[in-house]
Amino acid sequence: MIIGVMSDSHGDYQAIEKAVKKIGVVDLWLHAGDCCTDAEFLKTLTGIQTIAVAGNCDWPNPQAEVDEFIEADGLKLWLTHGHRYEVKLNTHLLVDSAKQKAVNIAIYGHTHILENRYYGDVLVLNPGSVARPYFGAPSFMKLRIEKQVVTVEVLFLP
Repeated sequence: MIIGVMSDSHGDYQAIEKAVKKIGVVDLWLHAGDCCTDAEFLKTLTGIQTIAVAGNCDWPNPQAEVDEFIEADGLKLWLTHGHRYEVKLNTHLLVDSAKQKAVNIAIYGHTHILENRYYGDVLVLNPGSVARPYFGAPSFMKLRIEKQVVTVEVLFLP
């Protein structure tokens, strides 16, 4: 399974279009919030299932969940924006929550900073921001999950 992951697009449809063009074929898109309505644009653009969560800039939006759980090739993924887990301070609360929820991969946004790191058995990913990175170029991720092995590719926009 190939999964595209982006976050913090903040209404920048041009950045979303560039990411879609660059990533190639995916089976699923995940959007980690801010602006979760951009996920509707992403879904319309690609015709591919897109799962999104609400971020701190998405309120009020009664259709968007704060947390989503996805099963992929026997692995449990948790998609959240991260603002409710104080990720701008550190990822301790997020990692503890991931362990309590028994997930294999925790995906979050909010900080606009890339992360691709294991905390024990939990892989914690932040694709950065596809539109407004705090450092460097706009970024997003491509996950390949095969036989419960995860390969993470970080992609950058010019």
